Amino acid sequence: MAVFLLALAAVGGSRAFADDAVNTGYFGGVAIMGYDPVAYFTEGKAVKGSEEFSHEWLGTPWLFANAKHREMFISEPIKYAPQYGGYCAGEVALGSVTINVDPEAFKIIEGKLYLIYDKGSAEGFAAHVAEAAPKADRNWPKVAADLERDQYH
Repeated sequence: MAVFLLALAAVGGSRAFADDAVNTGYFGGVAIMGYDPVAYFTEGKAVKGSEEFSHEWLGTPWLFANAKHREMFISEPIKYAPQYGGYCAGEVALGSVTINVDPEAFKIIEGKLYLIYDKGSAEGFAAHVAEAAPKADRNWPKVAADLERDQYH
């Protein structure tokens, strides 16, 4: 919980992460199922990362497609990491989580990466982001605390 509070303070109370609240899927063991978070911004699409270019952040390995993306992430992880630990932003808005998101169902809105359960839901989230994002922001601390207590597994 201390890491969560430090991260929350570091980003001025906006979307932050808790140690145990990084989505690794059910069996993956790596953040956002091994996809490169920087590629969403630089290539505009989901790109699988490689273990060759990994970095541990918040107690979780993150994979990158190349060394440049890894270095970009290391220098500004909050900028590139998905909101709400990589859990479905739409579900967090509803006060819950969906573990297995579709890495290709994403939206970058106002410089923030949101991962969603499926592509249709990503369109819906984007269409209602003015309501959904503030709800998710409010719900995330409780959802993250529930994740730490293993409430969703």
